[in-house]
Amino acid sequence: MSQSNEPGRIPGSFRDPAGFLFVRDGTLYRQINEGYAASYERLLASGLYQALVDAGELVSHQECDPAEASASSAWKLIQPERIPFVSWPFEWSFGQLKAAALLTLRIQRQAVARGMSLRDASAYNVQFRRGRPVLIDTLSFGPYVEGEPWVAYQQFCRHFLAPLALMAMTDVRLGQLSRVHIDGVPLDLAVKLLPFSSKLRFGLLMHLHLHAGSSTRHADDGVEPTKKPTPGGVSRAALLGLIDSLEGAVSGLDWAPAGTEWADYYATMSYTEASHQHKRELVARFLAKITPKQVWDLGANTGVFSRIAAESGARVLAFDVDPGAVERHWRDVVARRDESVLPLLQDLTNPSGGVGWGNDERASLGERGPADAVMALALIHHLAISNNVPLDRVAAFFRTLGRQLIIEFVPKSDIQVRRLLATREDVFPDYTIEGFEAAFRSHFRVVERESVRESDRVLFWMEALS
Repeated sequence: MSQSNEPGRIPGSFRDPAGFLFVRDGTLYRQINEGYAASYERLLASGLYQALVDAGELVSHQECDPAEASASSAWKLIQPERIPFVSWPFEWSFGQLKAAALLTLRIQRQAVARGMSLRDASAYNVQFRRGRPVLIDTLSFGPYVEGEPWVAYQQFCRHFLAPLALMAMTDVRLGQLSRVHIDGVPLDLAVKLLPFSSKLRFGLLMHLHLHAGSSTRHADDGVEPTKKPTPGGVSRAALLGLIDSLEGAVSGLDWAPAGTEWADYYATMSYTEASHQHKRELVARFLAKITPKQVWDLGANTGVFSRIAAESGARVLAFDVDPGAVERHWRDVVARRDESVLPLLQDLTNPSGGVGWGNDERASLGERGPADAVMALALIHHLAISNNVPLDRVAAFFRTLGRQLIIEFVPKSDIQVRRLLATREDVFPDYTIEGFEAAFRSHFRVVERESVRESDRVLFWMEALS
C-alpha cells in the first residue's frame, strides 16, 4: 500500500524537493516545482539534456500543460520516457553495477563541461533500457559553481565504489548489502570487510579507506568532509581529476563469474542434445501461441530460453539466484547487443520485498508485475526439494506473477533430482506428476502438456484461473 498523499504518486520519488513522479490514467508524469525552475532552464539551455538524450544516456521527456499537475506547487510538468521494468541495484550483476557507475561518471564529466553538476549519485537514478544503463532522474542536475566540491562524491562511493570493491575483492554476494543499506554501503563497514590488499590500490585507498576515516572523524561536525570548504576551493581541473580517479578505481575492479553453483549448468546438464532441442521447440511453440509482450524467465541461468522468448518478440526479464550465471548472461547480452533481455539477480525463496520508507519506497518483485507470461524451466525441483516449498505454495506464488505459465516438471527419476535426494531424506511423497498437477489445478488450467523427448520431464503450458 502506497504511503503517498497524492493519488498515483510514485513512492520512491518523495525525497526530492525539486519534484516528484506520479501516474495518471496509466501515463507517467514528473512534476517540477518552482524551486528547480532555474536549474531546469539551465539544463536545457546548456545543451546537456539534448546531448545526453542523443547519446542514449538520459531518458527523454515531453513538456505538458502544468494545469494537469498533481499539486498546486507545480511549476512545470513533463512526461518522461517510461522504463518497461524498474530494477534495483541489489538485483544487478557485478557488470551491471559497474556499467551504471561508469555511466554516472561519464555524465558528471559532461555536466561539468557544460556548467552543470549531478546533485546526487544514487544508483537508483539509473535503470537499464534496451540493454544499456540510462539515467532516469532529469532533476538530478544543478548548476556547477567554480570552487565547490562535488556534493555527490560520498554518495557515489557508497552506492557504487564500495559495493563493487566488496564484490570484486571479498565476496560477490556482498552486493546484497545494498538491499539492507538503501542509501549505499557505509564506508566504515566496507573498509572493515575489504582485504588488506585493497589498500595497495591507490583509488580504493583514497576513495574508500581514507574517505571512511575522514567521514568518521567529521561525523559530529554536521558537515560531510566532501562539503567542507578548502582554501582556494576545488578547481575545475581538480574536480575533473577526481572523476578520472574514480573512473580508474571502478574500471580497475573485475570479477570472474566462475566457481558459483549454476554458472556452468548447461555444460553439466542431464539432457541429451535431442531432448534439449525438443524442449527448445516446445517452448518456442507455446510462446508463439501466447504472443506475450513481457516474459519473466524464472531460474533463467545463462539465458538459453530467455533468448527463445526474446525471439518471439517479447521483452524478457531473466531472473536467477546465482550471481555467476547472471553475470555470464549479462556479458552475453552486452556482447550480442541484445536489447530485449535483462538478466537480474533474484532469489525466489526470498524475492525482493518492498523496502525503504513505509516498505514501499522500492517496490517488491510482485508489485512490479504481473508479466504476460512466466517461464519456470528446470526449476520446480529446486523450490520443492532443495528448499522444501510445498507445490501448492509454488503454484499460488506463480499465479501472482503472471497469467500464462510455461513450466517443466522434473520427476524423481531424473538425475538432477536424484542428486538432490542423495544427501537428504526423501520426505516429499507428493512430489509426483499427479501431485504436481493437483497442486497447480487450484490456480491454473492446463492448456497443453507434452513429454520432453528422451527424458522423463514434462512441459506444461498453463493459464491462470479467473
